[in-house]
Amino acid sequence: MTTWWPYARLAAAALALAAIIAQVARSIENALQATTEWGQHLPTVAANFLSFFTILSNLLAAIVLIVAAVWALRHRHDSRPEPNWLAVSLACASTYMIVTGIVYNTLLRGVALPQGVTVPWSNEVLHVVIPLFLLADLLFAPRRRALAWSAVAITTVFPIAWVVYTMIRANLIIAPATGETWWYPYPFLNPHLVPGGYLGVAGYIVGIAVAIVGVACFVVWVGRKRGARVPVA
Repeated sequence: MTTWWPYARLAAAALALAAIIAQVARSIENALQATTEWGQHLPTVAANFLSFFTILSNLLAAIVLIVAAVWALRHRHDSRPEPNWLAVSLACASTYMIVTGIVYNTLLRGVALPQGVTVPWSNEVLHVVIPLFLLADLLFAPRRRALAWSAVAITTVFPIAWVVYTMIRANLIIAPATGETWWYPYPFLNPHLVPGGYLGVAGYIVGIAVAIVGVACFVVWVGRKRGARVPVA
């Protein structure tokens, strides 16, 4: 497994990037065909695309998998565990992707979207295939390093920043598809849709925060069970 796992990581990263490119191409195509000023505003369309947690977490996963694969190939003649910075990066990527898979398949799987908005195969890759690969990477990838429990706190930094950014930006944007004077990447964050408004949204945020911390604890626990504990020099 040590010899071929880096190539599996590269293949997964390539698939994730292909899915992201396919979806951004569809989003730009739809914007170019829009008949409204706000629908044709490509900077907003691009910024909205890069505001989805799914897209950001898949981009991070692809980058981390490429870096991890290159590191493993460069050190294929020794047996040292992955460096701490790489282990933390993999823990973050694994946490975000596993949470992405859980949230999509529990909260968003049945949400109907307008015809032609998404690329079906890309949607499945980003929400199912890559999360499953990151889970497999956590469970089976060789040369895992055990992390301190403080790594759990590190995994929460990006999701917190993303939620703050999302909720502040939302009311500053005209939705390209509808012309509404707000834009939320996911319906469970939209106080105009969620019963109870912002209080209801807060409930979803707390629930997802608990899920992120729980998954991060699982990721670190698995790493500690499987990995080598290397003393800090």
